[in-house]
Formats: sequence, C-alpha cells, structure tokens
Amino acid sequence: MNQTTAASTSNHSAQRQQLRDNVRMLGQLLGQTIVDQEGQSTYEQEEQLRLLAISARSGDSSAHEQLTTAIGELANNLPVASANLKAFSTYFQLVNLAEEHERVTVLRERANQAFRAGKPMDETIAAALTTLKREGHSAEEVQNILDQLVITPVFTAHPTECKRRTIRQILKHVSELLQLHDSNDVLDHDRAEIQRRLHDHIVLLWQSDETRDRRPTVLDEVRNTGLYFFENTLLDLIPRVYEELDRALQAVFPDHTFQIPTFLSYGSWIGGDRDGNPFVTTDVTEATLRAHQTLALEYYLKQTHALYELLSVAKTRNGFTKAFLENLEETKQQEHLDDQDTIDRFSSEPYRQKLILMYRRLKRTLIWSQSPWNLRQHNDQIYQNCEAFLNDLYLIRDSLLANKGEALVSGQFSRLIRAAEVFGFHLATLDVRQHARHHRSVAKEVFEFNESVDDYSSLSESERVDLLAKEIASPRPWTGGHNSDGEFGFSESTNQLLTLFRLIASAQQHHGAESMKTYIISMTQDVSDLLEVLLLADDAGLFGKIDIVPLFETVADLKAAPEVMGRLFETPVYAKHLKARGNQQQIMIGYSDSNKDGGYFQANWMLFQAQRNLATMCQEHGIDMMLFHGRGGSLGRGGGPTNRAILAQPPESVKGRIRITEQGEVVSSRYSHPEIARRHLQQLIHAVLCSAGDRPHYDQIAVWSATMDELSELAYQKYRSLVERDDFIEFFQHASPIDQIGNLNIGSRPSHRRATKTLDDLRAIPWVFAWTQSRTNVPSWYGVGSALQQWLEADGSQREERQERLKQMYAKWPFFRTLLGNVHLGMGRADMLIAREYAMLAGEAGQAVFSDIEAEYTKSKSYLLTITDKEQLLDTEPWLKESIRLRNPYVDPLSFIQIELLKKLRSEETVDSDNQPDLLTAILQSINGIAAGLQTVG
Repeated sequence: MNQTTAASTSNHSAQRQQLRDNVRMLGQLLGQTIVDQEGQSTYEQEEQLRLLAISARSGDSSAHEQLTTAIGELANNLPVASANLKAFSTYFQLVNLAEEHERVTVLRERANQAFRAGKPMDETIAAALTTLKREGHSAEEVQNILDQLVITPVFTAHPTECKRRTIRQILKHVSELLQLHDSNDVLDHDRAEIQRRLHDHIVLLWQSDETRDRRPTVLDEVRNTGLYFFENTLLDLIPRVYEELDRALQAVFPDHTFQIPTFLSYGSWIGGDRDGNPFVTTDVTEATLRAHQTLALEYYLKQTHALYELLSVAKTRNGFTKAFLENLEETKQQEHLDDQDTIDRFSSEPYRQKLILMYRRLKRTLIWSQSPWNLRQHNDQIYQNCEAFLNDLYLIRDSLLANKGEALVSGQFSRLIRAAEVFGFHLATLDVRQHARHHRSVAKEVFEFNESVDDYSSLSESERVDLLAKEIASPRPWTGGHNSDGEFGFSESTNQLLTLFRLIASAQQHHGAESMKTYIISMTQDVSDLLEVLLLADDAGLFGKIDIVPLFETVADLKAAPEVMGRLFETPVYAKHLKARGNQQQIMIGYSDSNKDGGYFQANWMLFQAQRNLATMCQEHGIDMMLFHGRGGSLGRGGGPTNRAILAQPPESVKGRIRITEQGEVVSSRYSHPEIARRHLQQLIHAVLCSAGDRPHYDQIAVWSATMDELSELAYQKYRSLVERDDFIEFFQHASPIDQIGNLNIGSRPSHRRATKTLDDLRAIPWVFAWTQSRTNVPSWYGVGSALQQWLEADGSQREERQERLKQMYAKWPFFRTLLGNVHLGMGRADMLIAREYAMLAGEAGQAVFSDIEAEYTKSKSYLLTITDKEQLLDTEPWLKESIRLRNPYVDPLSFIQIELLKKLRSEETVDSDNQPDLLTAILQSINGIAAGLQTVG
C-alpha cells in the first residue's frame, strides 16, 4: 500500500467514525427528547421494537413473532403508535442529515486529494476539459463547444416532497449546528453548548407537525420550492460555478482567453404547469412571475449594497474612465435627489456615488414591479430591464479594469455581474404545460364559432393540418380579439387558455423574452397538436416568439415521434415559425408514463430509440434539436445518477444541449446543501461537456440494438401480463397505501385523474410512490428476469454465446450498463419479506398476484447477477448496500405499524367511526417516516 492509498484509507475510516459518532450523539439527544416529551415507557417501547426488528432481520423467527404481536397491540393505542412513528421518522431525518454531513466531508477530502495530486477530481468541469484536450480538441474548438452549450435544469411542480418548509428550516439549522460541532476550531466547552442547541432543535422537531393540515396552494409551492432553493442556494452558487469553469479553462488551456457565455440557467414549471392542475390560473401565473422578479431584485439590492461597502476607491488614489464619469454625472442630473448631501458626501469616491444611485433605482424598480401589470405606468426612474442594470455594472467594471482594479473586479463584483446575466430580472424561465386535449377543445369551439368548419373534432388529421396551417397564415385575427372587459365571449375554459397566451406576451414585455418562452404539450400524438398551439400563439402575437415543445410520453407515442416531427418540419407555416426561432426545436420525452405504460425495460429502450431517431430526423431537416428529459426522482420515473444517465444516451442526442427536470425530494436532496448542489452541477456540466466531445463508436451496435429490441418486447409482454390481470388494480389498492397518499397534502395538484378503475387513471408519481412504500419497487425491475430467461433460452444451442453477448453489452455499452446498474438499485432497495406482509392485506386473491411478483423478483435477481458477474445485489454500489443494511431494522417497524393501521382503517368497525381521522393521520405519519427511511418518495 503506497502513502497516498494509506492516507485515503485512513481518512475514510476517520470519516466513517465521525458519522457513527454523530449518529450516536443525535440518537442520544433524540432518546432524551422522547423521555422528556413522552415518558420513559414510550422510549423503552421504541427501543424494544428496534431490537426485535434487528433480531428478526438476522433470522430469529421468534423475534419476528414478538415484533408483529407488539405492533398489533400498539395499533390499538393510537397516541402511543403515533409517538413511536414520530420517534422512528425523526431518527431518520437526523440520520439523513448526518449522512449528508459525511458526504460533504468526503467531497471536500476528495477535492483536496485531487488538488494535492495535481489532477482534476472525477466528474468535474476540470475533468471534462481535460478529457476534451486529451481527445485532441483545440482551445478554439472548446470555445465553439461553449458557444453552443445549453444546460437548463427545470424545477417541476410534481408533488413528491413530503417535508413541510417548516421542517426543512429546522433541519437546516440542525445541519448548520452539526457542521459547527465537527469543526476543528471549536473548543470543547463550546461543543457542549452546541449539543445543547442541537437538543433544543430536536425538541422543536418533535413538537412540530410533519404533515400539512391542508393542501398547499400553487403559490405555496412557488415559495416553498420555486423560490426557496434559489434564495438559499442557487443565487450565490451559480456565479461560483461559472468561476470554476473559468479557472479550469485557464488551467487546461493556459495560452487562450475564453469568453464564457450564459449556458447554465434554470427553468420552472411551478405556477405554469396547468396539466391536471385546475388551480394554476392566469392570475396565479402572473403572481408567480412577480414573485420571481421580486426575489431577483431583492438579491441585487443586497449585493449592490455589499459592493458599496467594498468599493471605497478614491479619486486621490486612482483614475476613472471618461465613460464612467460622464455616465455618473448624467445619472445624477436625471435623478430627482431629495438628499443631495448623501451623494455629495462621497464626492471623492465616485463608485460609491454610482452604487448609491443604482441601489435607489433598484429599490424603485422593486416597488414598481410588485403592482399588477394592468395598473403599471411608465416610470423613467426605474430600471426598465436587466440590461440597463448590467450596463451600469459594466461601466464600473470597465473603469476598474482600466485603472489597475483587476483584483476588485474578480470575486464579489464579477459574481454579481454573472448572477444578473444568468437570472436577469426574471430569475428563471417559467414554462407552461397543458394537455393536448385542451387545445383541441379550444380549436373546436373557435372554429365552429367562426363558421370555418361544422365539426372540427370530426376532421381527419390531414384536414386538421390543412385548416390550421391556412388559419395561421391568414392575416385576420382568429378569435376576433377580446372585449373591453378582457373576455373573448367563449366558454370559461376557452377564455382562460386564450388569456394565457396574452399573458405570455405581457410577460415577455414586462420581464423579458427569457421569462416565458417554452410551451409544452402533454400527450402529443400528431402534427395538429403542435399547430393548434402555434395558432393560439399566433393569435396572441407570439408567432416565432416561443418554443412549442411536444411531450411524447407513452410507448406508442415515443415510437411515432420521429415520423410526427418529420411531417411537422415539412409543414411550411411551422418551418417559418422555426426559422424565427433560429431553427431550434425542443423535444420533450417523458419517463414516467412510458414506464407505467410499458414497464422498465421497454420504456428505457423506447426512450433511447426515440432520441436516436429524433436526432436523425432533426439533422435531415437542418434543425438543431434540444432534448428535454422529463426525469423523475425514482428509477421507475427515469431517476438514477444524472451523470451516468446523460453519458448513456445515444451519442448523437445530447451534443452539449440539454434541459432536464428536477422535482420533489430530488430538488431537496440536491439543492439543500450548497456543497452537494455544487457537486451535482459539476457532474451535470461534466457529462454535457463530454457529450459534445468525441463519443464512442460501437462496431456491434446493430447486433446489440437488435438484442434490445427482442429483450424489451419480452419484458413488455411480461409486464403487461401483470398489470392487465383482472385482479391487479384491486390488489394494488389493497396491498399499498395508494389511496392514503392522496391525503398527504404534498402538492396542489390532485393525485388522481379520476376514480381509480384502470392503470391509466393513476398518475405516475403516486403509482411509483405506493410501490416504494410497500417495498416492492415493481416499476424499476419487473419483467427483466423473464426477458433475459426467454431470450437466452430461445435457442438452446446458442445459450452460452447469447449469455456472452449480454456480458459484452454490459461491459462495453454505457446504455446497457446503466440500465442494469439501475435494476441493481431498484431490486436492492426492494424487500420481498416486507412486500409479502403488504400483499396479505389483499387477502387470498392478492396472493396470486404477489406470487407472480415474487417469482419474477427471484428470476430477475438470478439472471441479473449472472450477466453483471456479481454475487449479490448492490455489489455495484457497496456504500448503498451498507446503508440499506443498517437502515432496514429501523424502517421495518414503520412498515409493520403502517400495515396494522391500514388493516384497522379498512375494517368494517372503523369505516364510519370517530377514530378514522386519527387513524388516517397516523398512516400519513408512517408514510412520511418510511419515505425518510428509504430516502425516496416516488
């Protein structure tokens, strides 16, 4: 063992010991809290359940019996059951913080090791640039890559975050105290005081409700997610990420000066996603945009004041550019100064004079921006747009650079400029999404009102396309305009949609073109779906001013997508619109519904094929494609390590341009801590930069693709044989808490489309969430085993050859390796012992369904381990394997309590009892606790 390896091993051991020490300390503080708040007996009962669960996990059958008996008795005393649920769920929240703290420590140590070794850390910006240089790319070629680079993470409104903002804030304070506790600079007696403060916050955590007592409004979601992570992490972090790119470029290409464009920015659906959410109205969307602008302006005010404190540069010590001084005098003359003395006081410090004037203008801009658009009047004493604010910053920057002020420009000043360039006055691009059927309904109503056609819905696709293209090309207003009251004279739903497009036009006028520029069409199936939206946009004066984005979601739609886009590009009126957009087309692909529709193997293969074929179609028509990946947090909805997922995409699909959704608990886990957010963005940029470089070529890709065609079809058949069973929906509803998940109040959007009668009635998020709670994880692995078995045994004489081909695919093809790696994760997190207990809730009928699931699990595990040459599940991710092993005995009591409470809730005696609300509350507690324990929702 060399010195570096020995040091690394020693550091790892120290970090693991620190984690164990922190978990022990937090556990003791929680135990003290339980005793103080609930009494010694409750604490002893919780400890008994924990010890019995550990023994049961080790194979002690008598411990399992004692555990189920104890929990059965516990379910009859809801206050005590609730206290135990609170104990376990609070424990996991604290352990999650300790693990997060360890992760930050590990990241810092790995960064230090890389720095000392004189090489970039893996999966960082510097590593990507080093790779590009090693591939032979010149500095000029790298500059061209940067000029084309687009990376846009998009926060969605999908409700998968269980924790209230109140709980998040308490945990944030605990995290900060934990970091301070482990600092080497803290004296021992101060550390004891920190532990006392930690105990105070754990008491507060205990006495605070984990679940919301009402469903959040859309504007609650805007504040709690859409703004929270910008304010607490991103506004400060993003400029620093750009700085890291600048430093890495200088290090890798020291003889070249680079211009770094604004390539990394953020989008949001929160307040703009109307698909399935009746509470997202035009008023809500306008309020969202104002909230975005308010946060951005408040940030600039704070930073401008900080620059005022910094830039005490005096005339007696330094020069100033003529352009700056002339602008300063002009600005002073334009201002209506009521306290000239304040400005005169800094007559020898011109930068401070300018910054005072900028601060005042920003303040007036903030006040002006908070009024409704229809009440605003022109005001020449404000910043009309962010470009005007940036021009003032550029004047100061250029003056400093011309007068030996390079050191003053770098750091704080340059970060404010970069923040304004990235976030503007709009903070994040607000996307709009709506289901295709709504546009069709509006088109039908307006066309029939105009007497253009008797029954629009009865037209064939080609007839619809011809009619829509003709109307878009016509100079006459399609809707005839609205009346003096702002109404159009149609039905309420049609008026709302027509008003929405006028709102987009107003947003671009008041907040800039970047504020709203993307319109997504859910369940896109044909050309007319896009032309209907183009007609609505044209009617509002938005032709060529917004990106119209098809969202292909089901397996059938993914297969048809390339042909649909080809016909769209050949439609002259749409080609004219695209030309105005720079011949750039966003195309969104959905991971959630495709998985629910076709199962894990087929959905992932169809997504891969769709990307490859869409890239080819766009290239044939001279269109620059940007894929928008609708990935969720869980494996069943496209989750998994982002870096690997991007590099596993078809080589021709990403090419340095990507939009990608971030949602629910994934947003919280990635952006709550600045260091973890920084690592996530480093990995994201690394993958996208590498995707723009030399992508690998595989001689066997045709054979591998044919193999995947067969495997995905076999897996699809097995998956559909499960979900199409007559008794499947009944089993799913009884063997999981799916109906209770809808009561969690985790989002403003309804959790069901309608009463659940078929698979299509279920939204993808609660679908995956429920499987996660029951520890079955069907969406992330089911059908894999049968597919591998049937394909391998299709020709007995070629079994060994076929098995070797699969092993080769796993070793050499990133797509297949990532696919099976994620199956490892999904199956490793599943637990058939616990899942069987949930299946028993469905009675005898449920046993047949579960027997199928369990047999498929066993088969999938066997074939997966064979193909990947592993002995056990999660040998691919040993850290996760160990984490799950340690967590399971603490999650098990939560699962058993939830099962008993579900039995009680569904029993005839309690269906109409006064106890039912308390039972439901306890079940929701258990759902939160299991989500915290498994570190995933759905």
